[in-house]
Amino acid sequence: MALVTGVSRRGAIGAAIARRLAADGARLVLHGWSPHDAAQPWGDDPGGVDALVAELRAGGTEVVALTSDLADPAVPAAVVDAAVGAFGRLDVLVANHARSSAQTLEDLTAAELDVTFAVNTRATLLLVRAFAAARREPGGRVVLFTSGQYHGAMPGELPYIASKGALHQVTPSLAVHLAPRGITVNCVNPGPNDTGYADQATLGAVAAAVPMGRWGRPQDAAALVAWLVSDDAGWVTGQVIASDGGWSARSGT
Repeated sequence: MALVTGVSRRGAIGAAIARRLAADGARLVLHGWSPHDAAQPWGDDPGGVDALVAELRAGGTEVVALTSDLADPAVPAAVVDAAVGAFGRLDVLVANHARSSAQTLEDLTAAELDVTFAVNTRATLLLVRAFAAARREPGGRVVLFTSGQYHGAMPGELPYIASKGALHQVTPSLAVHLAPRGITVNCVNPGPNDTGYADQATLGAVAAAVPMGRWGRPQDAAALVAWLVSDDAGWVTGQVIASDGGWSARSGT
């Protein structure tokens, strides 16, 4: 049974993860918060979650969808409790959610820093804590998501990269702490991923710079997540893995 957060648009990474885990036979609890997308330049996907749930159920997957704001400190534990209540257990946590914010140093506000850290960093840590507490037997899989801030400067997104950098750095510590219980913790950097947010000029420029000649697709990140939560990845923990077609390898970092 898997809980996947950050599922609000059918064309984004969370939905791709849900489809891939469903194809692998998982029962799913999907969590999203569409008001965040509605406030972004790319917009939300009205009816998208309902359509995704219907699609997955038509394929035979048992799936439940939840919506709530992870900026509320009580929500992470409530989401895990709801997941366990839905299916009686929780084996996999994929913390794919993210709050985006375009603020440079000159634009930076305390309010945006606070809410971005609350959603991206605090909520993720509280989700992991609740997941670990809910496990009554050895084993389990946790997958976090970072971004490309450790491969190149992103000065226009300071709250976002600060919060994502924290998740990158905390991954080894969580992995070591949970390893005696057989729970693996890894972190994915999906690189430039075409989820519908980039304009045509950006799409072309980035594709030309990626060694493999294209943007990442949500399915690429989903394939890596599917492997990390599988039995085959039971010996892999504490790792931050870039799935980016060689984007990060250009500078040798």
